[in-house]
Order: sequence, then C-alpha cells, then structure tokens
Amino acid sequence: MLSKHDRQAIILFLIAFFIAGCGSNQNATSTLETASVPQTSSIPQASAAPQPSPAFDISKYSFPESIDSTKHYLFYLHGKIIEDQGMPALSPDYGEYEYQAILEKLSSYGFIVISEQRAKNTDSMEYAKRISEQVTNLLNSGVPENNITIVGASKGAGIAIFISHLLENKGLNFVIMAICDPATVEELKQNEISLYGNVLSIYDSTDELAGSCQELFSFSEGKGISKHNEIVLNVGTGHGILFKPLDAWIMPVIQWARKP
Repeated sequence: MLSKHDRQAIILFLIAFFIAGCGSNQNATSTLETASVPQTSSIPQASAAPQPSPAFDISKYSFPESIDSTKHYLFYLHGKIIEDQGMPALSPDYGEYEYQAILEKLSSYGFIVISEQRAKNTDSMEYAKRISEQVTNLLNSGVPENNITIVGASKGAGIAIFISHLLENKGLNFVIMAICDPATVEELKQNEISLYGNVLSIYDSTDELAGSCQELFSFSEGKGISKHNEIVLNVGTGHGILFKPLDAWIMPVIQWARKP
C-alpha cells in the first residue's frame, strides 16, 4: 500500500503532465492558425516599381551568313538610349525601349531583319560605313535594290541618312524617324549631306526633339532622291513613339518597304 506521501507525489506528477500536454496543443493550434489565416496590417504595402524586360539574345538578328536574293531585308538602327544603357534600356519620360518587341514585330511581316546593339558613343559616320558595306554585300549577292530597307530611329535615323548619302543608290528604301530638328537639318546641309533613294520621314506632332524633313527633301532633290514622303503622327507621346512597336509607325514602314 502506498503511503500518503507517495500518493500525493503521483497526483502532482499527473497534474503537471496534463498541464504540459494542454500547453503543447495550444501552441500547435496557434501555429496552424498563423499558417492558414493571412496576417493583416494597417500599413499599406508599396507597389513595386515597373522593371524593364530582361536582356535578350540579339545574335539572331546579325547579318546573315548566307544570302537569299529572293528575300526582303530590313535593317533596324535603334535610338541612342540603347548605346547609353545597353539592354534593357529605360527612360524616365518614355518608359522601356522595347527593342526586342520592335524587332519581332518587323520580322513577323516576313522580312529578314538585321540589327545589332551599337557600342556607347558610336561614331555615326563610321557606323554608317559599316552598314553600307553590308548593304553592298546584299546588292552584290543579287538582292534587288527595292528589297532592301534601312530604318532608323532618332540617332539611328541620322546614321540612315549617312548610309543613303554614302551609297548614292536611287533604288534603296529608307525610313528616317524623329530626326529632322532644324539644327540637324542645317548641319546636314552645311556638310553637303543629301538623301538618295526612296525616303520616308515619320515623326510625332508633339515631338520636341524632332520635326519635318521637308527642307532636307528639298535640298536633296535633283541630287539622287527618287521618292519621298512624310507622315506626321498624332499619337501624343512625342519621341516616345520610337520606344514601342506601334502600328502607327510600323505599318507605314512595312508599306514603304513593300511598295512596288
């Protein structure tokens, strides 16, 4: 028979065990509730800032190793922000320069698109000589003049103007976008830089950095320019039209490149 002292010890042990078990269950229940019920806060969460798209592999737009003389070729010369920032490039005023989307959109119309990321502070005339050699390579391989189009945006358009002047070919197609501010046109005229070929100018009516190329067209008449036209868009984003593959400029480019 247990003594009174032993019975008291057993009772105290059982009470302590029961209390410990209840405490463990409460802790487990609390953990489950924390996991399953979202925690709320009176402090609003800051929205994440928009991030540019990751860089893409531009090598597939390199000058082709083999040339098919039956295809249409389109050179795309990007704006200066790609030189300055690399890829991706993000402007505080116009957002991301959607370089990849632009190339993909142009390619979707059946063109062999040729484009590359220029180095920072590229010399425009020297680069124009490089592209002129590639165009000459296409011509020498039997590609018809009218199947070659050079499209330039902003600084890229300035390079396209130099290419037009260097090649002196009346059958090539050019699209120069957002380049002809008065100071630029005056500098081109002073340096006797005139246009050759079929030239389309595109810019937005609200662009504070560029305007009409009509004066440059007039300066080039009788020197090699064959056809010319100018389209003034009313998108309202100014120089920002160059940053996205907008149908407002993509479709005129396609039509100009495909014209008879």
